[in-house]
Amino acid sequence: MKTILIATFSLLVAACASNPLPDLKRLYGNTPDPGSIQKQSAQEDFQNPVILLHGILGSRLRHADTREEIWPGGLTDLLFSNFKDMALPIHPDSLSPYPSGVEAYAITDRAAGRDYYAQIIRTLHEAGGFEPGTPGQYANHHERRYYVFVYDWRQDNVQSARKLDRLIEQIRKDYGDPDLRVDLVAHSMGGLIARYYLRYGAVDVLDDNDFPVNNHGASRVRRVVLVGTPNFGSVSALQEFLQGFRVGLRRIPTEVIATWPSAYQLLPHPINTWLVTVDGRELERDLFDANIWRRFEWSIFDPAVESRILEQFEDAKQGQAYLERLQHYFGIHLERARRFVWSLSVAAEEMPISYVVFGGDCVLTPARIIVEEIDGESAVRLYPREIVNRVPDIDYQTLMLEPGDGRVTKPSLLARQTLDPTIRRHRYSYFPLDYSVMFCDDHDRLTGNINFQDNLLNILLSRDKRVPGQ
Repeated sequence: MKTILIATFSLLVAACASNPLPDLKRLYGNTPDPGSIQKQSAQEDFQNPVILLHGILGSRLRHADTREEIWPGGLTDLLFSNFKDMALPIHPDSLSPYPSGVEAYAITDRAAGRDYYAQIIRTLHEAGGFEPGTPGQYANHHERRYYVFVYDWRQDNVQSARKLDRLIEQIRKDYGDPDLRVDLVAHSMGGLIARYYLRYGAVDVLDDNDFPVNNHGASRVRRVVLVGTPNFGSVSALQEFLQGFRVGLRRIPTEVIATWPSAYQLLPHPINTWLVTVDGRELERDLFDANIWRRFEWSIFDPAVESRILEQFEDAKQGQAYLERLQHYFGIHLERARRFVWSLSVAAEEMPISYVVFGGDCVLTPARIIVEEIDGESAVRLYPREIVNRVPDIDYQTLMLEPGDGRVTKPSLLARQTLDPTIRRHRYSYFPLDYSVMFCDDHDRLTGNINFQDNLLNILLSRDKRVPGQ
């Protein structure tokens, strides 16, 4: 037994020794290098400020007047809340969200024992030597500085891009440099906001099907790093519209999610094959047509959900009026989401910035849902285990799931219509990719991956004339 224990211990030690972790402080710490012969010039000493963009659920929300937090709240809230306070109020005339008195005030660094952004912020500060920046305060050109872009992730991504533009303009003023360029590090949905900003700045181009690219943001940004961004949308987002978003022991109800304009903009891109039959044939259905949702009785068109909405009102007429308003609102924001995803895909004459993309490709991730006919009725299957009448020789795991990070598939991450890298990119998918790096982590843990952090600091701090992502 003693011999076995010694042998086992030796194997563990050998495994640890053969897989050392990078010393990020030694690699990137802002300390003098004794091997340096020449002192850097003032220009070389300047470090472009970094802005970290979080994804959906990535900022803390609270009532501005009472300071009561509605997301994420305490552990009890995460486990037992019904999350009704997270619904956006809908203006009865404009059918758009109107001010609710809720504000995003800080990043969701940790929640329910999960580390969302605490590790990446700590790495920027402790290993990279970046100090936290405060908009509106003077910024020293000779200091490494990072900013956290905090926004209400429920709102339309175009609205968030406008807020990002205001932040960048303020940073330019703080540095006293009207030509300053920043670096963007964007996780998940934050990457979609960054991409929209690069192309259109603060201009809303979603009122029609013309998307005139002005490269406003590209003139203010040096490098862009996308982490786990659903560049071709997410079937997981569709599933959450159908069954709610699981948080703790409960789910954020679909009728709450349906009030968030941003959630529609995460749906699978029309180029995707997102719906198939039980025998593997593609079904061409327009996901951005509200009639499809009504026909399948999805989300707020589900009779059970309709009843749940009506039960919230003591006055039946008021309840019916709200339900009709919400369903009309649903159609408007589906169409707006269609234009949003296409606005990021249409070709541009020139895009001076290409993306560095990081993501996961080790976790089987929802890629398609199935429609199965049962006794003449269409039934939607979200997972392989739900299929009743299986067709021989069809691998439903392969059909419905693809490698990814659990929320975003590898093809979506790379804005591709297929997993096969030998197939050319779809002609309507313009995506100026510099290069991509894949890890084995799930969606919420990507920014905490030390190999990502190592690569990120190298990208941000490199002074080479031609560096990845420049």
